[in-house]
Amino acid sequence: MRLALNIIAVLLLVVGGVWVLQGLDVLSGSAMSGQTQWLIAGIVAVFSGIGLLVFVTRWRKREPQ
Repeated sequence: MRLALNIIAVLLLVVGGVWVLQGLDVLSGSAMSGQTQWLIAGIVAVFSGIGLLVFVTRWRKREPQ
C-alpha cells in the first residue's frame, strides 16, 4: 500500500511540474502552454504530491516494527 502511494505521489509531482512549466509557457508547443488554469492545476498537483509523501512518511514512522 505504501509503495503504491509513493508511486502516486511521485507521479503527481512529475505531472504537476510539467503542468506548471506549460502554464508558465516554459514548455511551449502545446494547447496547454501559457494557460493559467494549467499553472494552477500544476501547483495543486505538486502540493498534493508533497502532502501525500509527507503522509506516507509519517505513516511509516507510526507503525510498530
